Amino acid sequence: MPVNLAAPDPGQLHAIAGLRIGTAMAGVRKANRRDLVLFDLAPGSAVAGVFTANRFCAAPVQLCREHLADGASAVRALLINTGNANAGTGADGLQRARQTCQALAGLMHIEPGQVLPFSTGVIMETLPVDRIQAALPALIGALAPADGPAWAGAAAGIMTTDTLPKAASRQVQMGGRTVSVTGIAKGAGMIRPNMATMLGFVATDAVVAPGLLPGLVKEAADLSFNRITIDGDTSTNDSFMLLATQQAGHAPITTLDSAEGRALRDAVVAVSQQLAQAIVRDGEGATKFISVVVEGGRTEAECRLAAYAIAHSPLVKTAFFASDPNLGRILAAVGYAGIDDLDQGLIDLFLDEVHVVRQGGRHPDYREEHGQRVMKQTEITVRVHLHRGAAKTQVWTCDFSHEYVTINADYRS
Repeated sequence: MPVNLAAPDPGQLHAIAGLRIGTAMAGVRKANRRDLVLFDLAPGSAVAGVFTANRFCAAPVQLCREHLADGASAVRALLINTGNANAGTGADGLQRARQTCQALAGLMHIEPGQVLPFSTGVIMETLPVDRIQAALPALIGALAPADGPAWAGAAAGIMTTDTLPKAASRQVQMGGRTVSVTGIAKGAGMIRPNMATMLGFVATDAVVAPGLLPGLVKEAADLSFNRITIDGDTSTNDSFMLLATQQAGHAPITTLDSAEGRALRDAVVAVSQQLAQAIVRDGEGATKFISVVVEGGRTEAECRLAAYAIAHSPLVKTAFFASDPNLGRILAAVGYAGIDDLDQGLIDLFLDEVHVVRQGGRHPDYREEHGQRVMKQTEITVRVHLHRGAAKTQVWTCDFSHEYVTINADYRS
């Protein structure tokens, strides 16, 4: 069961003018489920994205990068399939990804380079292009304005091992106009920083200079999807896209340092963080949502090393599943994180408000029942203070349960 996570309420998902969304059944892997999603962008929209750090990246990732690098045409459509990752498929997989772009472009009367393909699912299986092509007319026919129900349908359409669809939305005021930011994501396993087995799509109707989007999507990813880990595996297909339809009617945002630019940034980051945390809450077999805060570092980078060492550790994660306050595992993770000149005699450790370790040793007032009380909660904060400087960071993770093994052992069955 997801940890304190419910399916999105379509009534809380704001419409994005200049965007249409459609879903259809292609039978990519399973029959009788909507496994194709199409985003149709109005002319003049701007798009930017970040992708997996895995060098063995999937064919659609390669093609997205190629099409985004081609400045001769603006992106008009995003085509997403579930059930098949089209990764580990060599030159044939790349050609099949191109065929889907060509087929959709022909039906929409745009150029193939204006289509971005996305795939998620099982690796090293041939993409069934014929099934996708056969479903494209119905997919285009299903296009509707990107209102709450359309977003909810798309969130369900991109799921794989997710137990719930994931969506989030915000609105801000700019120059007397309402600007909306709405997004969806999928992911529940094979999740770690530098992107993961996740797809994320955030759209806004803000009027924003296209040149600002690459920096904004990277910053949003760094503060959200690059701050989560479930199992430490980096996928082949991860993609996070930011779409701006330019339809809100306010004066253009030309810098993110303006009041309007900061408001847009904050809304995009907030939506991205909610989606990222939803992925962790829906982690495969997860029973607990854990925030790991490391502060007092010399740099944010060394805080990040310690935070991920804790969040990745199978020993730490299984201890949380068992509600076992075997908290030396956390200290051990900090010790092997790779921080130069770490002075263990300065380290403090807290579980929520419980002070467990002071100056590198067990706090004299700490009792194991205090730690166990916190570890029985479904939401827990681990806080480590290094006492080396002023830097800090935060990441989000979950526990490891028996169900995680079951899900991944049976994934292809």
